[in-house]
Amino acid sequence: MTASPLLLQALARIRPDVRAMHSYVVQPSAGMLKMDAMENPFPLPAQLQAALGQRLGALALNRYPGDRMQDLKAALARYAGMPEGCGIVLGNGSDELITLLALACARPGTGERATMLSPMPGFVMYPLSAQLQGLDFVGVPLTPDFELDEPAMLAAMVQHRPAITYIAYPNNPTATLWDEGAVQRIIDAAGAQGGIVVMDEAYQPFASRTWIDRMRAEPDRNAHVLLMRTLSKFGLAGVRLGYLIGPEALVGEIDKVRPPYNVSVLNAEAALCALEHADVFAAQAAEIRAERATLVAALRQMPGIEKCWDSEANMVLIRVADSAKVYEGMKNRRVLIKNVSTMHSLLANCLRLTVGNAQDNAQMLAALQASL
Repeated sequence: MTASPLLLQALARIRPDVRAMHSYVVQPSAGMLKMDAMENPFPLPAQLQAALGQRLGALALNRYPGDRMQDLKAALARYAGMPEGCGIVLGNGSDELITLLALACARPGTGERATMLSPMPGFVMYPLSAQLQGLDFVGVPLTPDFELDEPAMLAAMVQHRPAITYIAYPNNPTATLWDEGAVQRIIDAAGAQGGIVVMDEAYQPFASRTWIDRMRAEPDRNAHVLLMRTLSKFGLAGVRLGYLIGPEALVGEIDKVRPPYNVSVLNAEAALCALEHADVFAAQAAEIRAERATLVAALRQMPGIEKCWDSEANMVLIRVADSAKVYEGMKNRRVLIKNVSTMHSLLANCLRLTVGNAQDNAQMLAALQASL
């Protein structure tokens, strides 16, 4: 069918780089074991389902979100152990916060472009957000074993003077928690160039340490650092709630570009209910960490796995001889994983596996072994 002239003219108004993009595709998962998105495998316990249902049903859905957002901020501050002098910005997932940061630092109409910098391979939303908001993006390759290339990062700081530097802690898709000293030196270098550093702790429930301790211990040295987290890996991926912690003056500027009412009363109440039962989710995270150790040990004994990296997240990165063949083989066996081999040259023939419960991991391992 031929497109009408009016439609073609309307399409021409869309930015050329947007028209050239591919949409973010979520793989169809009906009837599949979904091990491609690092989701918590545990549903809400029955008693929490009932309690949450009552709370959601009592909400004033005819009203815009109000004071309950302040209650949520206070609950998150307590849960995270927010340092003194800091504030919180709420986002519809951390994806929105990444967009808000880029929007706040972009320099439209000035004749110069701000720069965003991050180690790569890393989270795909960093370069995408830079592109859409008009920032230049600089990706600094990790070492072949996915450690920070500290000299390269420090050189890039001097050369590019980034407005925003993202350090995923742990990193996605490598599940790496980088050396604390190296990270602090990179943070120091960013500060020397007048830049902001965002510590992306999406996978903090599964990591052995958190940067908020350094922010609390050395507030002046980390005065340009923002800590970004999400409740997705906590166990509420469907709720879509992220939060950004940092010095009040800095988060106050980010908050100015936040859309009003960006977090719904439903999302906020679900998050508050979950935070009131944080011990339930902490126990789930502990079980996932234990299952991760079992999974890594099994992968390292499996013939055909060329490399299995250490993990500080609820995912494990492996390398095989033919990632496309293994991915399709597992999909044919009704198990979805993530083929990350095309994301970056360092990820050649790499697959990313979610850490699930014991039953899910056993099914995934069986499909993997049969597909190698």
